[in-house]
Amino acid sequence: MAIFIGTRDGVYRTDAVPVEDAKQVLDSGDTPRVRTFPAVDGVFAATKSGLYRSVDEGQTWEDLGVPREEVYSVVASSDGERLYTGTHPAHLYVSTDDGETWDELEGFQDLPSRDQWHTPRHRNEAHVRSLGVHPETPDRVTAGVEVGGVHVSEDRGETWTERREDVDDDVHHVLILGSDEYVVSTGDGLYRTRDVGQSWTRLDTVLDHRYFREAFALDGRLYAAAARSSPGTWSGENGADGILVESTDTGETFEAVSYPGESQEVVLAWTSVDGTVLAGTNDGRLISRESDGTWTDAGQVPVGIRSLTVS
Repeated sequence: MAIFIGTRDGVYRTDAVPVEDAKQVLDSGDTPRVRTFPAVDGVFAATKSGLYRSVDEGQTWEDLGVPREEVYSVVASSDGERLYTGTHPAHLYVSTDDGETWDELEGFQDLPSRDQWHTPRHRNEAHVRSLGVHPETPDRVTAGVEVGGVHVSEDRGETWTERREDVDDDVHHVLILGSDEYVVSTGDGLYRTRDVGQSWTRLDTVLDHRYFREAFALDGRLYAAAARSSPGTWSGENGADGILVESTDTGETFEAVSYPGESQEVVLAWTSVDGTVLAGTNDGRLISRESDGTWTDAGQVPVGIRSLTVS
């Protein structure tokens, strides 16, 4: 087993928790997403310098040559025959030959709200920050755009439908809980849909924090974390002013829990290691959830953590 840690300075690897010997294995710069997929070999790193894959547990990496350099997201179809990737500016590409060549999914540019996808803090542009596919609906692809909302394709990315009404447009992550059920983390709230985004329920109404980066689910428990505000405020006296919450009813109710680094740090990334939840914070701290429900320190990397996966 190997744990891969996407950071603001590339990808690190470690082989055990607690982490004592994490080593940088890819000097790619900012790495919003590291992922593995059941039907495709290797570890994928979506970075601001390209999309990379390693098939030897991080010893060597290949740049897969996505047409746009800044890659924010990647997902594989459940049969492994298609790779999708999202970039900055917000474009989508697909490969049907294991990453050898890429074709743009031009229908994504035809969505009615496309001209509205931009924000000053990202050069007045947007990016495809999250991509998801569920094995029960292999032709359906779901894309989350920062800033631009949630969009769904039912024909493997050829045509798209907007599902952005009643959900914040500043989409950071779409957690695919089921074929029709998603939990979406945004810059202004946490939302759930049980009908593929045709309607949305806001889950964070009883919380004082609004900036969510990513949610995670394991064994019937939903995990989420939030900061009081956006990252530009995290360097102040209170740091990120973060919270970590858990739910056993898919977000109907939440319990706030204590964790190492609270509240100065906020959790931005999640994975599971042999049935144990592992999380990473904006300060490079790793924390793990013990069997009794408490959270403990699980190591440190030199820079802020953006994403986690296990191979």
